[in-house]
Amino acid sequence: MPGAGQSRRTALAGGMALGLLGAAVPRRVVSLNPCLDAILVHVADRGQIAALSRYARDPKGSVIAGIAASLPMTWETAEEIISLRADLVLTSRHSSAATRTALEQMKIRTELFDVPDTVADSDAQIRRIAELVGRKARGEALIGRIHTAIAASRPPPAQAPISAIIYQSNGFAAGTGTLIDAMMREAGFENVAGRYGLSKWGQIPLERLIADPPQVILAGEITPGTPTWADRVLSHPVFVRLGDRVRRASFPQRLLYCGGPTLIETAAALRTAREGR
Repeated sequence: MPGAGQSRRTALAGGMALGLLGAAVPRRVVSLNPCLDAILVHVADRGQIAALSRYARDPKGSVIAGIAASLPMTWETAEEIISLRADLVLTSRHSSAATRTALEQMKIRTELFDVPDTVADSDAQIRRIAELVGRKARGEALIGRIHTAIAASRPPPAQAPISAIIYQSNGFAAGTGTLIDAMMREAGFENVAGRYGLSKWGQIPLERLIADPPQVILAGEITPGTPTWADRVLSHPVFVRLGDRVRRASFPQRLLYCGGPTLIETAAALRTAREGR
């Protein structure tokens, strides 16, 4: 049988291991990307969030603007992050390369995330962030809410897909291979950008739209109620002659680029657009 001294050493080693495990959970997390901001506020303790990106407070581009208004923000400089005593920084490939390099040189832990192209990619991103902040169960709960919203956005099984395109300023559109394309398909739309040969993101010439118009043009709105590029297109004489064969539906541009909890609003907006409400 082990002696008392060995038992004490075993207990001490176990205590140290638990201490190290606890220390692995970050206490001061900074996010430098609005999509990551939205996930972080849903899975982390409020006290863990040292700062969000400056974009998080913009109601035109953020789904968490109300929450973000009461949290610290950063202008994405390495000096700020150092002063915040961050022990984890969430970054994307759109984050400042100079800041990312400086943080690596300072040995501040960073995690780099890509833009998700599928719902599965988005789920994986949520799981990773929830794991990083030590809140796995919250991550799974958020994924559950997202999938419930997606299921609610789906059309009846017998309903044929409705051809549509999300049309933004200067004819910019989302093509195939994007997360919003996947969400459109879930909600019962056929994204005609793929029919036009557009992969990922790019511009759709008005002539192409006129030659093969969709049933619905989802107007990318920056501010609700303001004129959009889609409104300008629909005023073209060709579309005027088409009448009810092409209709306009609103779609907030702030829902276009992010996964995570943004997909809950995305699913609801697409269902509303499909049902013509």
